[in-house]
Amino acid sequence: MALYAVLGATSWGTTLAWLLSQNGHEVLLVVRSPEEVREVGARRGIARLPEVELPASVRPCLPGEIPTALAGVVVAVPAQSVRDTVSAGAISRSVPVLSAAKGLEHGSRARMSEVFAACGWSPRLGAALSGPNLAHEVARGLPAAAVVACPDETLARRWQEALSGSRFRVYRSTDVVGVEVAGALKNVIAIAAGAAAGLGFGANTMATILTRGLAEMTRLGVALGADPLTFQGLAGVGDLAATCFSPLSRNRRLGELVAGGLSPSAAQDEIGEVVEGISTAPVAVDLGRAHGVELPIAEQVAEALAGRVSVLGALAELLGRSLKPEASGRGAVLD
Repeated sequence: MALYAVLGATSWGTTLAWLLSQNGHEVLLVVRSPEEVREVGARRGIARLPEVELPASVRPCLPGEIPTALAGVVVAVPAQSVRDTVSAGAISRSVPVLSAAKGLEHGSRARMSEVFAACGWSPRLGAALSGPNLAHEVARGLPAAAVVACPDETLARRWQEALSGSRFRVYRSTDVVGVEVAGALKNVIAIAAGAAAGLGFGANTMATILTRGLAEMTRLGVALGADPLTFQGLAGVGDLAATCFSPLSRNRRLGELVAGGLSPSAAQDEIGEVVEGISTAPVAVDLGRAHGVELPIAEQVAEALAGRVSVLGALAELLGRSLKPEASGRGAVLD
């Protein structure tokens, strides 16, 4: 079959390497140090994902060992590390590249496909994977689905076929903007949902946050050129629901811990892995302001994470906003 490289032995990166191997592909799991090569090789996986035992067809390696002849590269590191990661190895810019990261880059406010383009890839070769894909559930073989978006539908189909299996169904799309914006912003909304859970609020509150959060995601996506229907699919409401409601969600867990009195940094230390919503919240707010889009939930999450308002104060700000219609015209979603 084909040879793929997965950059990052994260929980999701390791799971994606395993999924590719299940379809008969050879996979290079690219890690940061010789020590990590030895650890992943000896364990045949990573400690924080005991559900996966990597087969012999998955080989850990260093960035300098990546060959030029690849069917594709999957980037599965946190969003703030994507630029440095794809620049570290001698990866051919003619190889299709797929982002499995769900975030927005600080400073540039770039989506991951835009980072790829800035690093030398043709926009046609940049793709994004998103959906309700909690790594531990996928690794256990529990049924799940995702969507892969690429401007080139032939490449989208290739990624779809490479990753789909009997328990993991992949759909395809050409709306890269929508899939990336949805994947990034759902983490911010999930922090708010976690905070509500941490305060002991009920299903009404959670449903309100999810619904109004979806409206925010959609408004920003449309302003950036996305198809609003993307937000009704797996990358939008699907991923949002899983991330808001599952106890496996790091973003939801962070919200719970902050509502319980921990600082964001202490909460992330307790979780032990990167929580993408922390970095994404202020970038999303900046993007919204740059495009004239109000993101009230994201704004209050960013304020609370920065320590400028308490969780209860953020809730009061949201509930105290001026009264408005829910929607206007044919499907337009207001703030």
